[in-house]
Amino acid sequence: MEARHDSSPMQAFDKDVLEMTVEDVYDISYVIGRDLLKVNTGSREFSDLQFKIIRVLEMFETMVNKYNLSLEQLRMELDNMKGEMERVVAEDSSGNVNNQTVGPNKLVVDLQDPNRPRFTMQELKEVLQERNKLKAQLLVAQEELQLYKSGVLGSKQKMVEVNLETLPQSEPAPSTIIEEPKEKSTIQKLFSFRQK
Repeated sequence: MEARHDSSPMQAFDKDVLEMTVEDVYDISYVIGRDLLKVNTGSREFSDLQFKIIRVLEMFETMVNKYNLSLEQLRMELDNMKGEMERVVAEDSSGNVNNQTVGPNKLVVDLQDPNRPRFTMQELKEVLQERNKLKAQLLVAQEELQLYKSGVLGSKQKMVEVNLETLPQSEPAPSTIIEEPKEKSTIQKLFSFRQK
């Protein structure tokens, strides 16, 4: 039984440093302690050397312990990441029947999302420009209404249209006769409201 125990601790010296466990450090300590007992001379220098060796072995034990704990934590994290990756891949494959690769300058839109964008930027710009024109026309119409109410303008005068492209927005525009619109405005195209 002693021979089997002696061969086992000696194998700890043959192991790779990164594969050592705390038990291997104990085996190395056992072998060194046994050899020191054989050489024991009783001198003070030899005794100091024994304490230094014990201290180094204790530090070695602590380092191996920390390494093994870190290694175990990394393995657990790796397992968690693999599980998470498998879950995401499974969700992606089950959720997207039509797997399309999305390139640069592309936008993926969830059609079920009520807050998804519904118009292009160009359409929104056109709507804003038309809204600004309509606001200006409304202001002119309100001014005319005030003039009609005060009696300055006769009731037989025709409506006026403001030409906004030639004047800054802060100045009042000159009056011209309104013509019937020949095509639908951008807002009308987008919302298609009927006027009754």
